[in-house]
Amino acid sequence: MGDIALVVDETIKRICSHKGVAGVMIVNGDGIPIKSNLDNALTVQYASLISLLVSKTRSVVKQLDKSKDDDELQSIRVQSKKHEIVVVPDFDKAHEYTLIIVQNHS
Repeated sequence: MGDIALVVDETIKRICSHKGVAGVMIVNGDGIPIKSNLDNALTVQYASLISLLVSKTRSVVKQLDKSKDDDELQSIRVQSKKHEIVVVPDFDKAHEYTLIIVQNHS
């Protein structure tokens, strides 16, 4: 378990070093946040809503091209006037973690 925690911490630090990054979180396969640098209430809100978005988007990707068994969701980008949210589902396939990055517009 120590190796996983180290990888998670290093990943968050590396991403947070980029300009404009407001927050980073990692969510497990059940939509439960395991690590975040945002406050708890915001982390829980993002984790819940983004997990739902990932589930729905995966379904859409599968339904759009049923002929390709190897096609799967790679990432999602959502832009608003204030933020851009980048979601990378299963960035660590061994642990079914989803990476969520919230960026401020420059």
